[in-house]
Amino acid sequence: MSIEVNKLVVHYVDKHDEDTQIHLREDEMQVNEKVNVFIEQLHHAYNGKPGKGYCAFSGEKNSQVSAAMQSYRNNELGFWHFTQQATEVLKEELNKYAFNEVGYLVFCHYQYVATDYVLIALINIKEHYSINSELDLSASRHLDISRMQLAARVDLTAWDTQPDDARYISFIKGRAGRKVADFFLDFLGCEEGIDPKQQSQVMLNAVEDYLSEQQFNKQEKDTLRKEVFDYCNDCVASGEDANIESLSETLSKSSDSPFEDFYKDQGYDLAESFPVDKKTVSTMVKFSGLGGGVSVGFERKHLGERVIYDARNDTLTIKGIPPNLKDQLQRFYEESE
Repeated sequence: MSIEVNKLVVHYVDKHDEDTQIHLREDEMQVNEKVNVFIEQLHHAYNGKPGKGYCAFSGEKNSQVSAAMQSYRNNELGFWHFTQQATEVLKEELNKYAFNEVGYLVFCHYQYVATDYVLIALINIKEHYSINSELDLSASRHLDISRMQLAARVDLTAWDTQPDDARYISFIKGRAGRKVADFFLDFLGCEEGIDPKQQSQVMLNAVEDYLSEQQFNKQEKDTLRKEVFDYCNDCVASGEDANIESLSETLSKSSDSPFEDFYKDQGYDLAESFPVDKKTVSTMVKFSGLGGGVSVGFERKHLGERVIYDARNDTLTIKGIPPNLKDQLQRFYEESE
């Protein structure tokens, strides 16, 4: 197991008569194998969340959380007392935004691959039903980790080594139409920094321009796109940034002109390393869209061969329909006749 848990505290957040109520655990949770497995699951679930934002602590915002966290790191404040102070700030912000959020508030200090993290997550509860041996219905509650929407993670290592980088804190932006991003920025006392979606799009533009300039054939381009996508996908899974050096190694294997030199010469507004937006980079290898009751998706390498696009007539022609779709269509027409 690559996760090493140092500290874990869990409190409970409830809502009563429009007021947020906090039920504090009295001490730190003892770290054991069960705790390690739980945090590992939480870590991977957090990494897999799409659409995260990145930010840094700001001196122009409420600094209570950052000050308490720094005091903990300086051994001036116990971890439990840090969570207590942070939870009070969370309570104020929840009341300010009138969010109807309840659940378990998890604070964890852990290491993963030589990096120090503090993860703060409000995890909702889900009812689980089963039938017991007497054939009666029984109910139990469990943490709905996969659906967590209120969570942020501080990269303590980056905070120490790159405090001016403005992206050592990540947070889940949340569902559309909710001010979850604003809420977590105010709670942590942060200013949003680098935009993963914008940086991923600039990277895609640079890669496409590079592939065109190198005059690779279609198969070579498709192969390199897939390798770049796989690299970016691995970055998303591990929670690490993509970096230009690794991209250049992937793209420049068959060329004497390194991608790293190309992107600098052309002046792309792209950081040396950046968090990846998975949905954006997926367009490198796949076309997809939906509307008017029709959903279409196919691998990019098939365009011009198995899939023909006629822009003038606004049509797609698909050669070799997927077997399961073909079977459904044949059965439908047979039943109609």
